[in-house]
Amino acid sequence: MTKPEGLPEMTYRNLGRSGLQVSSISLGGWLTYGGHVDREGTYACMKAAYDCGVNFFDCAEAYAAGESEIVMGEAIKKFGWKRNDLVISTKIYWGQNFGTNPVNNVGLSRKHIVEGVNASLKRLDLEYVDLIYAHRPDRKTPMEETVRAFNHIIDTGKAFYWGTSEWTAVEIAEAWRVADRLGLIGPLMEQPAYHMLNRQKVEGEFQLLYREHGLGLTTFSPLFQGILSGKYKNGIPDDSRFARTEVAFVAGYWKRTGKEVWEGHIEKVNRLEPIAEKLGVKQSALALGWVLKNPNISSAITGASSPQQVYENIKALDVVDKLTPEIMAEIDEILNNKPPQLNDRE
Repeated sequence: MTKPEGLPEMTYRNLGRSGLQVSSISLGGWLTYGGHVDREGTYACMKAAYDCGVNFFDCAEAYAAGESEIVMGEAIKKFGWKRNDLVISTKIYWGQNFGTNPVNNVGLSRKHIVEGVNASLKRLDLEYVDLIYAHRPDRKTPMEETVRAFNHIIDTGKAFYWGTSEWTAVEIAEAWRVADRLGLIGPLMEQPAYHMLNRQKVEGEFQLLYREHGLGLTTFSPLFQGILSGKYKNGIPDDSRFARTEVAFVAGYWKRTGKEVWEGHIEKVNRLEPIAEKLGVKQSALALGWVLKNPNISSAITGASSPQQVYENIKALDVVDKLTPEIMAEIDEILNNKPPQLNDRE
């Protein structure tokens, strides 16, 4: 598919307080590349994103049991992209797919961090990744061991920056205390879920981290698995992600989420539709543009199973400037979930 005319130009933001610039919209491989999207489909999506100015591509050792990394690495070679033009990330924690005994292949021990990074680089067929994430906190491993291990990865040239994913503010602050005490590098970035229906961490819990440590965010799930696109307002289409109960994540979601919670989500999403119509945009673009309106977001990681979805995501760049303080206030009134701000407290 040829890139459509009239798409907005990509914008770039510094990753936290670093000098590294990442595309405001990035492309991730969770639940898609190496899994539910075939190789040619993955190549097409990555090419569409690259042609639109996306320079940041995200994956993890756990995505599709390592296949996401393999397919992304193949795409880089297939298109002959210059490595220095790209920002590639992967995440380490769940490596149980790569051994017969999972005991030391899961978590953030020095052993698994070093072995896991080496294995990821082999699957990606790259000498280094730009960003390496601790995919979850490991409360059984001493923080000093984890901090030292990620610094070792940086010191040996296998990554340039390290960060966290789905850690609490307390855990990130502890990592920084350890790093400062040892004269080491602390976590530059965090990768949390962030969308209109999930705001507590990003807008509440992390406030001090932005000021004290220059934390950057590369957030995922801006459309909340498609819920915020409005496509579920009349039920669950047969071809949608939430109809695929054979997928472990989807099956788990339905176990965790009751009917009342689901209906509450849909009710709010339906009330947002008139705002999207007033702005002349799709609800998906409104939701993604709303995420990008937050100045603490370095990049919003999106998923796509077709080039057309990539192009639709790029259109959200035009929405950001349309979100005036008045429009944002209307959205806040509907959502009714804005966390208290520091300057709201005595």
